[in-house]
Amino acid sequence: MTARLPAGRARYGAIALVVVAAVAAGTWWWRPWADAAPKSLAFTTAPGGTERVGTGEHLYRYKVRAENGLKVTPAQFAAEVDAVLGDTRRGWAAGGQRSFQRVDADPVDFTVYLATPKSTDRICGQYGLDTGGWVNCAAGKQVVINLKRWQELSEFYTGKPELYHALAVNHEVGHIIGEGHVDCPGQGAPAPVMMQQIKGLHGCVPNGTPYAEDGTLITGPPVAASTATPVP
Repeated sequence: MTARLPAGRARYGAIALVVVAAVAAGTWWWRPWADAAPKSLAFTTAPGGTERVGTGEHLYRYKVRAENGLKVTPAQFAAEVDAVLGDTRRGWAAGGQRSFQRVDADPVDFTVYLATPKSTDRICGQYGLDTGGWVNCAAGKQVVINLKRWQELSEFYTGKPELYHALAVNHEVGHIIGEGHVDCPGQGAPAPVMMQQIKGLHGCVPNGTPYAEDGTLITGPPVAASTATPVP
């Protein structure tokens, strides 16, 4: 004679097994942003693209995406990103080493996102970066621009949105192309874009471009890896 559980207990037991199996399987596919409502994770890619800009042999292809529901449209955000990365005089496209081109489909070398603070934290958290709801990040092939910073700027760039936007994009894309953090090179010097300016200028003056007017790279003493932090 085979023992049988009461119908209710059998049903709860089956549910428990399903939950256990789902949790076990989830360890293989779960991502920090997967538990959010779809609305908070929905992004739209800016349509179209640009011509290749810059004379550098190393071409970086990129997409631009904006989170759905923002007042800033994907096309508007893309126009600003394109202007920053397309600056062949003082941007990363200067110097003859790199060139950039925006596309609207894979394959790409990186994607630039404009995301709400919550979504920024979720995406950046995937890579172990703590953006705290208020800073940007770059990791893997992702550049994530925090909407809060994009709109509120930083204390050193009040009233200068274009300059801060250039700094934000150039700093994070700088990480993607292999640049690390540096310090202020000296009192009154332009702050390098790879300096964590959000933490203070330390005697430098605001600057949002990697190259100076004369074509020289604006940089400073490297920040030791052991003391560098993952946020801009």
